[in-house]
Amino acid sequence: MFEKFRFLTSGESHGKCLTAIIEGLPAGLSIDTDFINSELKRRQQGYGRGDRMNIETDTAEIVSGVRFGKTIGSPVTLVIYNKDYENWQKVMSTKAEDQTDEKAFYTYRPGHADYAGSVKYNRHDLRDILERSSARKTAIEVAVGAVAKLLLKHYGVSCKSTFLQIGQGKNEEEFRAEIDRAKETGDTLGGKFEVIYGRLPVGLGSHVHWDRAIDGRIAQAVMSIPAVKAVSFGNGENAYEITGSNFHDEMFLSDGKITRKTNNAGGVEGGMTNGEDLVVKVVMKPIPTLRTPLKTVDSSDMTETEAHFERSDTCAVEACSVVAEARIACVLANELMLKFPSDSI
Repeated sequence: MFEKFRFLTSGESHGKCLTAIIEGLPAGLSIDTDFINSELKRRQQGYGRGDRMNIETDTAEIVSGVRFGKTIGSPVTLVIYNKDYENWQKVMSTKAEDQTDEKAFYTYRPGHADYAGSVKYNRHDLRDILERSSARKTAIEVAVGAVAKLLLKHYGVSCKSTFLQIGQGKNEEEFRAEIDRAKETGDTLGGKFEVIYGRLPVGLGSHVHWDRAIDGRIAQAVMSIPAVKAVSFGNGENAYEITGSNFHDEMFLSDGKITRKTNNAGGVEGGMTNGEDLVVKVVMKPIPTLRTPLKTVDSSDMTETEAHFERSDTCAVEACSVVAEARIACVLANELMLKFPSDSI
């Protein structure tokens, strides 16, 4: 499918930097770097985050496509430098003569990309898989999403996210207690949250082809976030237990405008936005890197052992919600520009 708002990212978890090139932004869009960096800060916050958040203070540098605070129509390039790279320069060197076994590991971590990735790409040292499959790469995706949000904000679109559950906890006090218990036992926790985008125009997406349905495109964008295992819209996760007469959102007239009293559809009907709030609910699994290691296999000698531990979080649901906002923003920005194409603001 043709994309109007396109981007490509690169970089490894402990490499020199993370980069992104964004193509398709109209000229004249104001780029607020403080907003981009505030979104990056949000991603690093949250109860249960790990030690790396004490090392990195993510800020994005804009190196092309913006002049005097506004886009000029050419590709926008963003860079986030990894401060921890100074401790990994030899390990992550691009030069053949620097090859080393330092930081190499060979024990598959259940729940990670290690096993499937090493088989697919024929890599012996599992660090070759870990470095790009790490959720560290979502930092640059949040920066891209922040640019997409600036475009959406220009047209009055709003965004917010809410935490619904972490472990068994259903309010902030219970969230923290659940995370504390998991940390004490060397375990991890996942959770559930919702992202809401408001004031969207009717008709983003389409019913005419399967790959143009807005809910399908959003589901793919969110499901590919590391650790996300389920995505639903509105009350979709409970639709199987509700009759049609109670699930579908009836339509009424008020001063000549169509209104609804419910939003079980989550703002999407027939693969298109319908003018109601877009409500996306997301389930994140517990992070699979555990201080109390799981049983696994050592790929070097094919013996049973315990999983390798790499610095990790106890719970990163809050960070995941920021990444989900960013991924959805990119889908919506693309659809907005497809529906209302323009070379300049």
